Amino acid sequence: MSNLYTAQAVATGGRAGTVRSEDGRLNLNLSVPAGLGGDDGPGTNPEQLFAAGYAACFLGALGVAARRQKLDLDPASTVSAQVGLRREGLSFALDVELEGHFPGLSPEQAQALMHAAHEVCPYSVATKGNVDVRLTVR
Repeated sequence: MSNLYTAQAVATGGRAGTVRSEDGRLNLNLSVPAGLGGDDGPGTNPEQLFAAGYAACFLGALGVAARRQKLDLDPASTVSAQVGLRREGLSFALDVELEGHFPGLSPEQAQALMHAAHEVCPYSVATKGNVDVRLTVR
């Protein structure tokens, strides 16, 4: 199968360097957070970038799931992603919490929608079995 879309980015200098997309739309400085022994400079970091991408992608997947369930998803709906980095033996691992806010839906509808989106979101599919992902509704 062929890709519907392919993004390309280049990193230079690791966690204290830069990252940019091939088309120039993304061009960011990176800084190491104090919690990882860095200077907590003004740049972003890979975990923030992952959180932003996952939140946006998951909200798109929620739209797909809502249409399949014949639910109206309020345009004010949001997804917040928290991405943690932890030690796991000699390696590092990600820890993710996705929190959805869906005006007009009952808590039960919202939770069911989160689980349905988790089955189709490309980030969720990629992390399945590899990353602890918790789904919550506020």
